[in-house]
Amino acid sequence: MTQISMKFRMTTLAVLFAFCTMMMASTGAMAASKTASGQSSALLTSNIAGGVLNGVVSITNFVNQNGQLVAQGTFNGTFTSAAGVVTTLSQAITAPVTNLAASCPILSLTIGPINLDILGLVVTVPNPIVLNITAVPGAGNLLGNLLCAVANLLNGGSLSGILDTLVADLNQILAAL
Repeated sequence: MTQISMKFRMTTLAVLFAFCTMMMASTGAMAASKTASGQSSALLTSNIAGGVLNGVVSITNFVNQNGQLVAQGTFNGTFTSAAGVVTTLSQAITAPVTNLAASCPILSLTIGPINLDILGLVVTVPNPIVLNITAVPGAGNLLGNLLCAVANLLNGGSLSGILDTLVADLNQILAAL
C-alpha cells in the first residue's frame, strides 16, 4: 500500500467521521441504523419552529458538486405543530460536508537511547525519544495552514482529481455499510 493511498484512506475516514459528527451535532437525537440498499440512515428528532420534527435521514451517495464535497439522500418523516397538526414530509436533501479539520504530519523523528561521554561528563538517556510534529489547518491556524500547504505541494494531482477520488472512496464505504 503506498503512502498516498494510505493518506486518501485516512482522509476518507476523517471526512466520513466529520460528516457523521456534523449530522449528530445539528440534530436533536439520532440513532444510527443500516438499510439493505447500502444507505446509511439516522433517526432524527428535533424541536424546531414551535413543533417537533421526526423522521429518517438516509444518505445515498457523495458527489463533487462544483468543487465542494456534498452528501445526497432523502428525508422521510413528519412535522407535528404546536397545535397538534401532523404533516408528512418526503424530501430529497443535499448537504455540504464541512468542518473537516484533518491534520498534516510534518515530522516523525525517533532517536534511540543516547550515551554520551564528553571529557568525563556522562549523559545517558536510556529510553528512545519520539518527536511527532503535526500541523492542524483551519480558521485562525496560520502556521498550520501554511505547513499543510507546503507538505502537500509534492502530492501532485489537481484538487478536482483528489475530490473525485475522495467521492469514489466515500461511496465505496457507504456501499459497504
